[in-house]
Amino acid sequence: MRFQNLFFTAILIFSFALIGCTNTETPINKTDTKPANTNASTTNTDNPLATTKKTEAATSNNAPTLAPVVQNFYEALNKKDDAGVRKSLSQSALKYYETEAKAEKKTALVYLSEAEDPTSEKREVRNEKIEGETAVAEIKGGSLGVWTPIKFVRENGEWKFGFPKGKFQGYCCPTTYTKIRFKWNGEEFAVEGKPELFDYDWKNRTDNQ
Repeated sequence: MRFQNLFFTAILIFSFALIGCTNTETPINKTDTKPANTNASTTNTDNPLATTKKTEAATSNNAPTLAPVVQNFYEALNKKDDAGVRKSLSQSALKYYETEAKAEKKTALVYLSEAEDPTSEKREVRNEKIEGETAVAEIKGGSLGVWTPIKFVRENGEWKFGFPKGKFQGYCCPTTYTKIRFKWNGEEFAVEGKPELFDYDWKNRTDNQ
């Protein structure tokens, strides 16, 4: 009898031990509460390496008044039509180019042809603004890789290229430049002294290089 009691006691202990070792925990499926990336294909604008292309100014008009002046000038230049070229230039502009050409022992036609090479390339014109007897239009093509404002004047009722005034005008070249000196002060480069203005002979500079 005693043996039977011990036998049942041993079975009972073994059963409790077996139940305690069995993993009855039900697995819980964790739900990812992290919001989905709904903008995966969008460029990260906070990235310091990201580049932003500058928007080009819009076209407000196709320069209906000044575009024919520009086209006639370059057509005449391409055809070596001296009279046609002169007709497209104001008196002040013509005098300027004749002076520059004479200094190089050339005619104004040759001087302009070399400065505006290739003369056969079409020039685009847009965004003219007319104020009384003066006007400005943007030109691109040839030596002008970007839209560049060019001045025009009206003489005897006809629009012509204005005097370049030492600035790059598309149908000419730079004739002056500014020299500025900088000095390192230990933290940054600072301007030293006053800017200096010099004449610039672009043609001779090109030939000598």
